[in-house]
Amino acid sequence: MRRLGKTSLLVNQIGFGGIPIQRVTEQDVCALFDEMQKQGIQFVDTARAYTSSEEMIGKALVGRRDQFVLATKSLKRTYEGMKEDIQTSLNNLQTTWIDLYQIHNIKANEDYSGAWKALEEAKQAGFIHHIGITSHSFSLMNKIIREGKTETIMFPYNFLEQDAETLFQQAHKKGIGTIVMKPLAGGVIEKATCSLKFILQNEDVDIVIPGMATIEEVKENAVCRKGPFTQAEEEYMYHLKRELEGNFCHRCGYCLPCSVGIDIPAAFLFEGYYRRYDLKEWAKERYQTLAVKVDACIECGLCEMRCPYSLKIIEKLKRVKGIFHE
Repeated sequence: MRRLGKTSLLVNQIGFGGIPIQRVTEQDVCALFDEMQKQGIQFVDTARAYTSSEEMIGKALVGRRDQFVLATKSLKRTYEGMKEDIQTSLNNLQTTWIDLYQIHNIKANEDYSGAWKALEEAKQAGFIHHIGITSHSFSLMNKIIREGKTETIMFPYNFLEQDAETLFQQAHKKGIGTIVMKPLAGGVIEKATCSLKFILQNEDVDIVIPGMATIEEVKENAVCRKGPFTQAEEEYMYHLKRELEGNFCHRCGYCLPCSVGIDIPAAFLFEGYYRRYDLKEWAKERYQTLAVKVDACIECGLCEMRCPYSLKIIEKLKRVKGIFHE
């Protein structure tokens, strides 16, 4: 058990990520929660954007709400939008309180003051207990941590993406709770136990939330502990790093702004949901929310000049186009 930053929440370091359950049934989710209760996994993370995830979790929580620490998040940035989403989440999750409500995936130059005001009011009213922020931008999250207003942060971290170590260290010193998302790098890392073991070695990490859709995944993840790596695990990490060097988007955002306005990291993220999470319809829906689609690319090459990992971004965007513009 570990305290999440300076919040009142005590949690097991292995939590539950609610993205993959969009592809299973309500009965499957109830069975997952039965197993999570047995295994001591009590931190549950979902989001308004995960289609049916909140509703299925709400049904699975009936009769045992107090056995779980519940977190969700909203993409809304305005006061009225966030206020509406909080109420929708409470209804979907069939609860009178949410332990942690997060502003979902903040990007540079976004004004989220209205959303923050709605969250503070909901906290004062007792509808939510703590406020957090999630983002994929290192520079933005660094700024947010320095401001010290948020109670928790959520950021990608795994043995392929280690930029978060600095952020988590700074957050830990300020008493800001640290939550790891994308522990399997969006499905790129196939050996979950190996990656979770790597993450848990970091003392600045409070919680890691691998997505789970089967009882076998719950059982496997629940027993993960920090410890020495086996030779096979060391070899796996080494070879995967070598294999993906120069061909893996770290979602750092340095490629932006695109000269025609494409959100390049988001396009690659939705491609990952389509290819590796088997969430094809949801990925298509999310892709349609992009203001500028990848077929607008003029191949100017500015993104590739800026990318610190020397990715062949234009080539990768053509792969995305092949999926979403069939």
